[in-house]
Amino acid sequence: MEQKPKKIKKPRGKARLIEGKCIACGARCQMSCPVDAIEMNAKEEPVVDTAKCIGCTKCVKACPADALEMFFTPEEQALLKELESQGAAAEPDEPEAESKQPAGGSESNIALWKGVWVFIEQFEGHAHDVSWELLGKGRVLADDLGVELAAFVLGDNVRHLAQEAFGYGADKAYSMESPVLKHYRTESYLRGTVELVNKYKPEILLMGATGLGRDLAGAVATDLKTGLTADCTQLDIDKKMRILEQTRPAFGGNIMATILTETRRPQMASVRPHVMPKPLFQQGRTGVLIEEPFALQEDDIAAKIIEIIKSSEGKSVNINAAKILVSGGRGMLSKENFAKLQELADLIGGVVSGSRCAFDEGWIEHARQVGQTGKTVHPKLYIACAISGAIQHLVGMQDSEYIIAINKDKNAPIFEVAHLGIVGDVFEIIPDLIEKIKQSGAKIVE
Repeated sequence: MEQKPKKIKKPRGKARLIEGKCIACGARCQMSCPVDAIEMNAKEEPVVDTAKCIGCTKCVKACPADALEMFFTPEEQALLKELESQGAAAEPDEPEAESKQPAGGSESNIALWKGVWVFIEQFEGHAHDVSWELLGKGRVLADDLGVELAAFVLGDNVRHLAQEAFGYGADKAYSMESPVLKHYRTESYLRGTVELVNKYKPEILLMGATGLGRDLAGAVATDLKTGLTADCTQLDIDKKMRILEQTRPAFGGNIMATILTETRRPQMASVRPHVMPKPLFQQGRTGVLIEEPFALQEDDIAAKIIEIIKSSEGKSVNINAAKILVSGGRGMLSKENFAKLQELADLIGGVVSGSRCAFDEGWIEHARQVGQTGKTVHPKLYIACAISGAIQHLVGMQDSEYIIAINKDKNAPIFEVAHLGIVGDVFEIIPDLIEKIKQSGAKIVE
């Protein structure tokens, strides 16, 4: 019996940086590497560990500036030339780190997943505003992909929210109702969401980064074995690759990283309230409503809700709802100095808030913190007092309609997003401003 010649494995090579071409895009190459073979240096350029690199080319494909290439040793180059001259059918050496599982949502059946879905978060039949905000962004993403935009809601007697979703841009809405879903519990909402996703296969799934949304999104992503990018500040579509570009602060907020989920579906992202603008409601707009049953019974759910105690009004401040915010940073120096900010806020109908530094120093409570680890706000007027403008703070307030910044450092980053910048001592400017307002009797007109 004639023995077949053994096929020669084609060399895969190693990735390397082309000097001078990196644009510090936000570590896309590092995040695309399946074997953690890439680290970023002080210049935010990739450093490839060739001992770990498996030659999968994912980093090369992910680089928007073509700053990475595959290189081969002289021995590998000689082998490639020999194979080319012989016309041999060489087999590429498959990297061990790449998954070959044919599981749902894997690379093998990505084409089956279509559509953009938004989770409608609700409590006692009232939708959280972040749901409508995400439908506005979802409409843009769906149009870029040329697919349907759908909303889905779980609860008891929540069909009206599915109908309301049409007015905010949804083409289709899925409603899953049951007394078991009346109040949020991770297990019940997880089972319902996963059942819907596996049945209808949306390619993109968006949720609000609220307390409820964070809990549910993490559980769903784990169950579906897909990626999740939390607290995104921007969402876009790479139209060439048909992939969701999910941008969020990374490395302690020092850079903005764009994250891609290339080989799993759905692509999941969460966005904090007030990051995306809320679309106008279109009265009379309709769509397709699909009602799905929920099979689990109360006895199937381990956790039980005994009592819901609502917080008393007035005990906490809601800076998300404030139309005017007077915000203080490290430069205010003490808690006592925030009294002047409170006086100014009282005069103009505003609310006092602050930066992470102000919270860390104990000058404000966490409910008043603006920024990456606090709240994202969108007031009509934002007055930043002695705030330098680190990116962690900027992502929480940069979409305010009008920003006034007061800082004695003329090079402070806060001035880059401010509509009006005042270079000077906040302890001189704020008292003078208060006095001028008192003398003039001026009022803020909304």
